Amino acid sequence: MQAWQVHENGEPGEVMRLEEVERPVPGDGQVLLRVRAANINFPDVLMCRGHYQVRPPLPFTPGVEICGETEDGRRVIANPALPYGGFAQYAVADTAALLPAPDSLDDAEAAALHVGYQTGWFGLHRRAGLEAGETLLVHAAAGGVGSAAVQLGKAAGATVIGVVGGAEKAAVARELGCDVVIDRRTEDVVGAVKEATGGRGADVVYDPVGGEAYTQSTKVVAFEGRIVVVGFASGSIPSPGLNHALVKNYSILGLHWGLYNTKNPKLVQHCHEQLTELAARGAVRPLVSERVPLEGAAAAVQRVADGVTTGRVTILPSLRNGAAA
Repeated sequence: MQAWQVHENGEPGEVMRLEEVERPVPGDGQVLLRVRAANINFPDVLMCRGHYQVRPPLPFTPGVEICGETEDGRRVIANPALPYGGFAQYAVADTAALLPAPDSLDDAEAAALHVGYQTGWFGLHRRAGLEAGETLLVHAAAGGVGSAAVQLGKAAGATVIGVVGGAEKAAVARELGCDVVIDRRTEDVVGAVKEATGGRGADVVYDPVGGEAYTQSTKVVAFEGRIVVVGFASGSIPSPGLNHALVKNYSILGLHWGLYNTKNPKLVQHCHEQLTELAARGAVRPLVSERVPLEGAAAAVQRVADGVTTGRVTILPSLRNGAAA
């Protein structure tokens, strides 16, 4: 089979190599899946660079989120068991963690209805307790993680303010349903949020960026507001001033979604049921901006690394030069 392999750490476009390898052999409690679609996530970038908290042994195949097919033809969503990731024709996953792919979504959309949406659901509902009528601020609102949070916030009845970088991403954020869109490249984020909220600020801030975005969040979070920290796509990990959190009376909430898979997997299943229901009635639908063949995976992962994509970029191993095989 064909699979992308990383033999040394570095930028994805430089270290990912498409190779002919043997199909992985499932271990106890695992299953072999034919990859129908593999979604690109920022952790794939970090793993290529050697900067992620999970460091699979070299060589490894990236790809932490797929829609796959079992030997008996079932369409499932899975997190492949590294080092046999999803940027390949076949992957291995834990049988107990397989989730049914929603009938309302195609393969690419189904692959994207997992890590980003589960992170959003846990962050907004389990951690922050977002309520209807509250104001939600989402950084990187046109990205893969941010777009999911925007849709989930709207589905929960919140007013959503999206922060983006550039006019193209601003247009995407509006299409996603943001009530207010702020282009951080041309606008003062802090001033714009205060204006949009009448000076009150945002009840919940969803931050997958870190760095300057987090600093802005602390300046616009409302009284008894909640800042949910879900990642550091900027590459800069902020150091919170706890005296500031005390004086302004807000909460800083961390979210590592992957821990729920081991600490409370039943909640992951419950979340998937909620997401499947939302997808069935059209309340959420993953924004898949690009569908690329397996041959284009390295370049696509590099585009995600460079921050020039919107929504989700998904690899379809059945595609050849843009046409179904």
